[in-house]
Amino acid sequence: MDQITARVPRTMVEALDAAAAALRRSRADVVRHALERYLEDFDDLTVAVERLRDPSDPVLDWDEVRGGLLRSD
Repeated sequence: MDQITARVPRTMVEALDAAAAALRRSRADVVRHALERYLEDFDDLTVAVERLRDPSDPVLDWDEVRGGLLRSD
């Protein structure tokens, strides 16, 4: 595993230490988990933006979709 170093504000370190203590995990575990979540979200957002920019992807009218869903109940 590679190692990285980051400078963060003291308040963030205090919050990290509190979270690590509450979770009974190390700082590294909490940071690793947070980065995994962040990168998953980043990937999801990247895919969403790519789809929004895809001119071949059909655009749905919200009012039509909503009306169709309400009628299906």
